[in-house]
Amino acid sequence: MEAPNPDQKSDIQNPTQIFILSGQSNMAGRGGVTKHHHWDGVVPHECQPHPSILRFSAELHWEPAREPLHADIDTKKACGVGPGMSFANAVVARAEGERVGLVPCAVGGTAIKEWARGEELYESMVARSKESVNKSGGRIKALLWYQGESDASTDHDAEAYQQNMEAFISNVREDLELPSLPIIQVALASGDKYKEKVREAQLGINLQNVVCVDAKGLHLKEDHLHLTTEAQVKLGHMLAEAYLKHFVGSD
Repeated sequence: MEAPNPDQKSDIQNPTQIFILSGQSNMAGRGGVTKHHHWDGVVPHECQPHPSILRFSAELHWEPAREPLHADIDTKKACGVGPGMSFANAVVARAEGERVGLVPCAVGGTAIKEWARGEELYESMVARSKESVNKSGGRIKALLWYQGESDASTDHDAEAYQQNMEAFISNVREDLELPSLPIIQVALASGDKYKEKVREAQLGINLQNVVCVDAKGLHLKEDHLHLTTEAQVKLGHMLAEAYLKHFVGSD
């Protein structure tokens, strides 16, 4: 039996709107993670907990959301600030009476082929997403996707990215039985030799209810790969703006 969490109220209300967070490390969040692989613990105002924002834990229960959102999901690396909390706070501010539920699924260092149907990461994401609905009665409103750095190292992987991503979108929609599920993907801010080819694929996808926000130019940490905390806050706002502009009121 779990020990009581003094920060967790027993009367937590279930989320009404559910968002899946998936991809690799920049979605999981490395903002504030030092070169010694520890998170600095700094939580910007835009990422603070809110009574109307919940997260779906690795143990498959809803709990108050707080940074780092992916701490029990992306467990092999230190997690810090990602875009999820700033996104959720921005959506809650515009969605009166709604409660936002975040389903963290991102894992650092993963290539698109590891998110193919039948692979462990894909199947876990789908299962977590279905269970998040079962345990809340809420509706999945969108999937936020930031991935592709691991596909920028070879021409072969970069060349195949668009086809693989389009298959991923089709499979997720089919397996969640949400044929029009909004997908908001992030075009890469960083990556290896074939980054631009992956970005072209991401920006070139032309499917219904799929939009892309461009992270190019957002500030990177000293590793030239991961977004800073401030950049993650900005990305979260960009994702929220895209969601509110393209999908709110379009049910």
